[in-house]
Amino acid sequence: MLPLAYFGIESSGLNLAVDLLILFVVVFYLSLVYWTYADARRRIVDPMLIGCATAASLFPFVGTIVYMILRPPEYLEDVRERELEVQAAEARLHQLDQALCPHCDYRVERDFVRCPSCLRKLKERCGSCSRPLDQAWTICPYCEADVPGIAPPRTRRRRASVESDLELDAPLTAQEDVEGEIAPVAAVEPATRSGRARRPRPTP
Repeated sequence: MLPLAYFGIESSGLNLAVDLLILFVVVFYLSLVYWTYADARRRIVDPMLIGCATAASLFPFVGTIVYMILRPPEYLEDVRERELEVQAAEARLHQLDQALCPHCDYRVERDFVRCPSCLRKLKERCGSCSRPLDQAWTICPYCEADVPGIAPPRTRRRRASVESDLELDAPLTAQEDVEGEIAPVAAVEPATRSGRARRPRPTP
């Protein structure tokens, strides 16, 4: 049996090269069809659209190129992760907006003045703008009005620390003054003694 002659040329080397090229093109075509199917499953939810994308890839090379242009930009896993992150962020914001009543552990909002369950007072209102105030606030952040009956804790700490420092420094300064007074006296005594010792005795 005579070998096939490509392009009218009977050559075993050329026939082998052409056969390998055809095999490569067929394998590449089948791999593109499978890649289109696998990528469509990762990006598309509807199975009908997945089948349409796979059928379009059966057209050699053109169908895969068209699918790459029209495919969704994100994977389904990325979309689900983003949705979970958004839900987690919303849950955190909801937790920040709500708190528990210190008396009955009922869920209350941050701006509640009284607990709707035990009816106990949770916050005071500003006398100027009637906004709810936190117990640690010394000034209303909405209208800049002073909160009566609450002294700033920071100033107390600073004053207490300053007073304690002054009390600690007072005995030290007194001790330094006493030592400063004793030092000259102790320095004068040996000088007077040596002066007395050096005086010449009167001759008879």
